[in-house]
Amino acid sequence: MSSRLPGFYRLSIAARRAQVDGTRTAPLDWTALDDGGLDAAVADHLIENVVGTYALPFALAVNFAIDGNDTLVPMAVEEPSIVAAASNAARMVRERGGFTAEVSAPIVIGQIQVVGIADVGTAARAIDRARAELLERARALLPRLVDRGGGPVDITARVLASDGPDGGVVVVHLHVDCCDAMGANLVNGLCEDLADEVAAIAGGTVGLRILSNLTDGRTVTITARVDDQALASSPDAGDGALERRAIAAASRFAELDPYRACTHNKGIMNGVDAVLLATGQDWRAVEAGAHAFACSSGRYQPLATWREDGLGLIGRLHMPLAVGTVGGALHVHRAARTALTLAGVTSARQLAAIAGAAGLATNLAALRALATDGIQRGHMALHARVVARAVGATGELVEQVASELAIAGDIKAERARLILARLTGHPIQELP
Repeated sequence: MSSRLPGFYRLSIAARRAQVDGTRTAPLDWTALDDGGLDAAVADHLIENVVGTYALPFALAVNFAIDGNDTLVPMAVEEPSIVAAASNAARMVRERGGFTAEVSAPIVIGQIQVVGIADVGTAARAIDRARAELLERARALLPRLVDRGGGPVDITARVLASDGPDGGVVVVHLHVDCCDAMGANLVNGLCEDLADEVAAIAGGTVGLRILSNLTDGRTVTITARVDDQALASSPDAGDGALERRAIAAASRFAELDPYRACTHNKGIMNGVDAVLLATGQDWRAVEAGAHAFACSSGRYQPLATWREDGLGLIGRLHMPLAVGTVGGALHVHRAARTALTLAGVTSARQLAAIAGAAGLATNLAALRALATDGIQRGHMALHARVVARAVGATGELVEQVASELAIAGDIKAERARLILARLTGHPIQELP
C-alpha cells in the first residue's frame, strides 16, 4: 500500500474511497463512516442522557511513511487546514525517508494515596520491604494481562507530606504494563483492590485510588528530517535556506517563552488529537498528560523541537501517549474500528507512532507557515469553503465562491453572499 496519493484532495468522496480500495487486497466496508459509526441506540449505552449523536469530518492524511511503512492517517477534526497541513509536511519528510518512531513499553501508573501517617519515612520503607509481596498480589489480580506478557512490573512509594491537614501523606505507585489497552479501567480496579492492604502496611488511611494521566513511562519519540529544497515555499522562492533558519528560530522561541510554547504545543495536538478522535481514544487524557509532561522541568516547554542540520532540519517530538487498540468504545464504535483498519494498526505501539508522527507533521507545517506567508493565508483559504457553504453554496459553486473569497482576501459571509448572488443570478439571501 502506498500513502503517496497525489491529487487526493481534488477527488470526490466516492473517488477517494475507490482509490484507497485500489491499494488494498480487499475493499473496505465504508458504511461505518456514512453515519459516523455510531447510532443513537448504541450511543445511549455509552454515556448518560443521550438525545442524539454529533459528527465530525473524518479524513485521511496522505504521504506518511513511518518506520519505512506507508500509512494512511485517519483524522477526525473540524478545523480547516489540519489534514492538508499534515499531508504536506509528511510529503516533505517522506523525501528523507519518513518519520522514525521509538515507542516505550506501555507502562501506566496507578496511585494509591495513604493519609494520616504518623511517620512517613517508616511508612515508605515498609512499602519498599513489602514490594515483592505486593507485586505478587497485584499480578495475581490481573492474570489475563500477565498471560499476555503485561501486568504489574513495579511498586514504589513517594513521600508527599510529613504533616499538614491530611497528616503524613505517602502515595504508592503501581507501574503496570497495559499491553495494547489504554489501561484506565484495569489500573483503577487494581488500585482499589490493593488499597486497604497498602494502607495497612503504611500505617495510614486510604485516600484516592486512581491512575495518573501523566504517563511519563509510556512515551513516543518521533524524529524526522527535511531538506531545504522541500522547505522552499515555491520553486522560484530560493533554495529553502531562509525557511530552514526561520523554522529553527521559531522552535527556539518556543523554548524560551511559555506563551509561545503553549501555542506551539497546540499545533502538535492538532495532529495528535485528530488521530485519537478518529480511532476512539481518550484524547482528553493524552492532552492532560502532554501538558503536564511539558512542565516536568519546572517550566513549560515545547514537546517538539527543530534544529538546523546542514542543508536541512531535524525535528524531534517526545511526549507521553497512552492509547489502546482493545477495550473501551472500540468494541461498539464501528467508525473507530474502521479507522484502525484504514491505518493498518495492529498494536497500541503502532497507533502511538502514527499519532506522534501526525503531531510532528502538523507542528512542522505550522512553523513553516509562520516562517513564510503567515498562518492565516493557507488556513483562511480553506476556511473560505466553510463560509461558502454557510451562505448556501452547493456543488461546484462552493469552490467558485471560495476561490473568489481567497483571491479577494476577504473571507466574510457578506462578500460570499454577494459572490453567490452574482454567480447564480438570484437575489442575496439572508443568513438564517
